[in-house]
Amino acid sequence: MEKPLIILTGPTAVGKTELSILLARAVKGSVISADSMQVYRHMDIGSAKIRTAEMGGIPHYLIDVLDPWEEFHVMRFTELAKAAMDTIYAAGRVPIITGGTGFYIQALLYDIDFTQEPDDPAYRKALEQEAVALGSAHLHEKLKEVDPKAAEEIHPNNQKRLIRALEFFHLTKTRISDHNESQRQKESPYRFCYFVLNDDRQRIYERIDARVDAMMDAGLLPEVEALKAMGCTRDMVSMQGLGYKELLCYLSGELTLEEAIYRIKRDSRHFAKRQLTWFRRERDVIWVDKQQFGYDNQKIIAFMEQKMTENKLELQYDE
Repeated sequence: MEKPLIILTGPTAVGKTELSILLARAVKGSVISADSMQVYRHMDIGSAKIRTAEMGGIPHYLIDVLDPWEEFHVMRFTELAKAAMDTIYAAGRVPIITGGTGFYIQALLYDIDFTQEPDDPAYRKALEQEAVALGSAHLHEKLKEVDPKAAEEIHPNNQKRLIRALEFFHLTKTRISDHNESQRQKESPYRFCYFVLNDDRQRIYERIDARVDAMMDAGLLPEVEALKAMGCTRDMVSMQGLGYKELLCYLSGELTLEEAIYRIKRDSRHFAKRQLTWFRRERDVIWVDKQQFGYDNQKIIAFMEQKMTENKLELQYDE
């Protein structure tokens, strides 16, 4: 029998965290974070990490499990998430994948195997040296020439994914965007509901701006200063996160604090837009528009429960 799996995702700052707790209480669920930043210790404010007091006794996984100098990528995510799912199922609970990293969610949901993909360490090293000499934007332009769709999907600052896409084309003479599209056609081994929480675009942007201001008030700058003092540098995967790389630029004198905050807000809005573009391409998605429910989370939960019943998920609902 297919095991049940719930996904609750959506753009940054849309309100996933609060709703995930209510959902977990309703269906005897445990939360697995699908967030590329909350996995790191010492990175609490900039990642909008849920605090223990906010968890309401709901078990959470993949939060505070790596140090900032460790690499986190899709293969590591699926490995850790599957181990967490085994623990959750054994406890008679249902996993709820919550977070905004669509690529991670897709890999887990459709059990995509990345271990068989070819690699060329020498070519990769050459690209890394090009990035140092000419910048990530140079790699982004190279990718545009061979795989425009991948270039559209990958942010110009995401050096790791740019290099992987170029390396894949170099080795296979096929576009990684075509490869990913074929992987999307795989059937999931789970009985699942894939919810995407959404809101009016302008309202999301306003929430992003307000959240960045709140992060600064809560001490994001001292958090980045402490990470820098630990030896964290901008070439680390962890320090590529929104809020961290911009404030590192401020600390190195490349930006004023005002410019850094402006960039965090601007790039967070762009990120939210890319997230929504990603989710619109995914199959079997159930869109949950907060406006249609009058911003009433209990009505949203009732709608989700109805959809889970329709999809025949074997769940234990609280009385």
